Amino acid sequence: MESEFKEKQKFTQWWLWLILIGIALFQAYGFFKKFIEGKNFGDEIMSNLGQIIFTILPFGILFLFWYMKLETEIDQKEIRIKFIPLVKKTFNWDDVKSATVIKYKFVGYGIRLFTSYGTVYNIKGNMGLAIELKNGERIVVGTQRPEELTQIIKNIYPNKVVFQ
Repeated sequence: MESEFKEKQKFTQWWLWLILIGIALFQAYGFFKKFIEGKNFGDEIMSNLGQIIFTILPFGILFLFWYMKLETEIDQKEIRIKFIPLVKKTFNWDDVKSATVIKYKFVGYGIRLFTSYGTVYNIKGNMGLAIELKNGERIVVGTQRPEELTQIIKNIYPNKVVFQ
């Protein structure tokens, strides 16, 4: 009987990467026009510092999305969530009131606060582990392996699983 769950997710949506790379290349083109060709890019003249900042910023965001990942680990003792490089949380099973895998309405990607589900950590999709703590805090962690996750939770803590 399997009693441990590990999942790592990254942003792999082609359309997201198309947007991020497109914006970065557009800004790089503006940088090239201004600093290599010596021509202004667009109708409004931007300062050199502004052009540099607006060229570096999209590449920084592109790197952040490339580096980000959602890691979920569950064992007999606790649930560990890492939304690298932003969040690291650990929940002891003794503090968990209920845990169930749910299908939720789209709430967006990344970390979503103050949703009807509580705090949502999502990389893609609309399936996640909904955790309610005894203190009332609610968290949803996205998953791409809902069936396996449900079975693991049933095996570890059958009295914590709530079916919807």
